[in-house]
Amino acid sequence: MLIPLILSGGSGTRLWPISRRNLPKQFLSLAGSETLFQQTARRAIELPGAVPPVVVAADDHRFLAAEQLQEIGIVGASILLEPVARNTAPAIAVGALQALKLNAEALLLVLPADHLIGNAQNFAEAVAKARPQALAGSLVTFGIRPNRPETGFGYIRRGEALDSSTFRVDEFVEKPAEAVAQQYVDSGQYDWNSGMFLFRADRYLEELGEHAPAMLAAARAAFEQANIDLDFVRLDADSFAMAPNDSIDYAVMEKTAHAAVVPVSCGWSDIGSWDALWQAAEKDALGNHLEGDVVALDTRGSLVRSHDRHLIAVIGLDDVVVVTTPDATLVARRNASQDVKKIVDYLKSAGRTEHDLHRVVHRPWGSYDSLEAGDRFQVKRIVVKPGAALSLQMHHHRAEHWIVVKGVAEVTCDDKVFLLAENQSTYLPLGSRHRLRNPGKMPLELIEVQSGSYLGEDDIVRFDDVYGRA
Repeated sequence: MLIPLILSGGSGTRLWPISRRNLPKQFLSLAGSETLFQQTARRAIELPGAVPPVVVAADDHRFLAAEQLQEIGIVGASILLEPVARNTAPAIAVGALQALKLNAEALLLVLPADHLIGNAQNFAEAVAKARPQALAGSLVTFGIRPNRPETGFGYIRRGEALDSSTFRVDEFVEKPAEAVAQQYVDSGQYDWNSGMFLFRADRYLEELGEHAPAMLAAARAAFEQANIDLDFVRLDADSFAMAPNDSIDYAVMEKTAHAAVVPVSCGWSDIGSWDALWQAAEKDALGNHLEGDVVALDTRGSLVRSHDRHLIAVIGLDDVVVVTTPDATLVARRNASQDVKKIVDYLKSAGRTEHDLHRVVHRPWGSYDSLEAGDRFQVKRIVVKPGAALSLQMHHHRAEHWIVVKGVAEVTCDDKVFLLAENQSTYLPLGSRHRLRNPGKMPLELIEVQSGSYLGEDDIVRFDDVYGRA
């Protein structure tokens, strides 16, 4: 049984302002109509012998992961929730434990959720080539044949051939200087380290137990003491926090005597920066990748991306990145896009929220868009999915007005339950227990006007919630 293990806990800070903590790059449509997470899941599930995936996700993203799998028709996935981020080695450990629970001989295909693969057929063939050595006990990684000297990736040096497609790993090399990277490309012996793996679940746990026993013990305790929450497996927080924060490369692959590599050319990119996205994207005759409402004059080699209803005009600029969202705009030289993380770090240190939340915030019941805010007031556009409901809640510091603009709303306010149709409104006094539900078959849209001394999202007391947040 081939069980895909999709690691989706990354934050994608180098793709700010599109990627943010509450909606990171793996859950965004950056290359095609489907998100990177959906593309990864679909690519994996279509492999011969593959079953629904095991997903390791951050707790904040649990509903995003579940919903996006449903959108592409994947049911039966196991979604494990990380209470804290502990890098790839512990995440793979709990995924391997879940895989063994499903099948004692599980073959685990480890895939980061945020990678792009342009040639799915070549990737599938590489997985097939890796199977014999993985079944025999090797920990197989996939090395990407380099087409340029890249300083942003680690490298793998191939050793002796184990069969016609698989080689022993001689060395893992850290991100090199450009001159060294060129030497690696010229030698023909080095591949980019993709972070994708194929191995038996039991063999990974054996190697982890040998080289990082404390990590294995923490992961096992977190898994064995996990709670089932709706359709999710919620790992024990205290146990998982005890796991050392380490990658699979450092914890296992650089120490094991059983590392192997299958080289592959499959149009791979980790989409680790705006420059990487430009490299992977389709371009016009001047080397520009333009998205949205964009006018580019005398501009070459650039990536320009506009959000809805916002025109960007670029004149006389080469090799730049211009990305705009409703609340933030990034302008940078394309070769400096790796440094976008510094902007995110600054926003964090300054106590701002633009690194954390988009103006449009997604919730399991739908979404809200903060249209306007000022002293003691805030205006939001709220969209509720058919059949969905917000929690039964109250606020200590604000009152609310709801105006329905599309659909029908079922409103609970203290001991009253009533319906509101389009163009009708209601007032929810400060301190009242209230709930909003969409009883219809079409999305419900309303305008919410908040007023009060404090309007933060943490001023919510939940009494009942169908999503387990009360």
